[in-house]
Amino acid sequence: MTAETAADPTTQQPHWSPGDQILWRYRGNATDRIHICRPMTVVQDTPDLLAAWMAPGTSCVRPVLADGTPLYREPLATRYTKPRTTAVDSWFGPGVLKLARPGEPWSIWLFWDLDWQFRNWYVNLEEPLTRWARGVDSEDHFLDIAVQPDRRWEWKDEDEFARAQQVGLLTAAQAERVRAAGHAAAEHIEAWGAPFTSGWEHWRPDPAWPVPSLPADWDACRLPTGQP
Repeated sequence: MTAETAADPTTQQPHWSPGDQILWRYRGNATDRIHICRPMTVVQDTPDLLAAWMAPGTSCVRPVLADGTPLYREPLATRYTKPRTTAVDSWFGPGVLKLARPGEPWSIWLFWDLDWQFRNWYVNLEEPLTRWARGVDSEDHFLDIAVQPDRRWEWKDEDEFARAQQVGLLTAAQAERVRAAGHAAAEHIEAWGAPFTSGWEHWRPDPAWPVPSLPADWDACRLPTGQP
């Protein structure tokens, strides 16, 4: 884990250099427990944008049912009510580039095929990222938007969004804020500005970058800014 984090004197938040390794984590809904952790490599970190790369084969933490069943295999009716734990798996398939701007309630992910043919953007609705010395934390909000290269877009996972409300993982007020964030994201897509016009689909990772490792304390509480 690289700990080179020059703090911004105006915000006291860490800033990283290209090639630094960070943890991109998500809390479980209605809990403070971290249940998703993805070691990633910083591509760019400025006051306006954090871009980070998750390489193929990265060891990641993901939630599973207590018996080890992957969540996607569990019927939606019981997916959010059965006991859970976490498991460590290697990221399967092509890597993912994640882009996030400070304060925005979403991040934008870029997907490619194995031959680097650009596939699509994915707008992941979530809590604005909270930065700490070793990475960023958020909370996923279930509802997402898939954006195609020809600018077509569609809502994704609306059934999961509805079910999360039914079982109490999102309050009515939270769900209203998430839906409003989704409409704001849709307006951003329709405007077709950055990052859709920034050329990120042509970006490629530095072949010298190693695949980040998953630290044993991946679920540690956030450390004070500036600490290793």
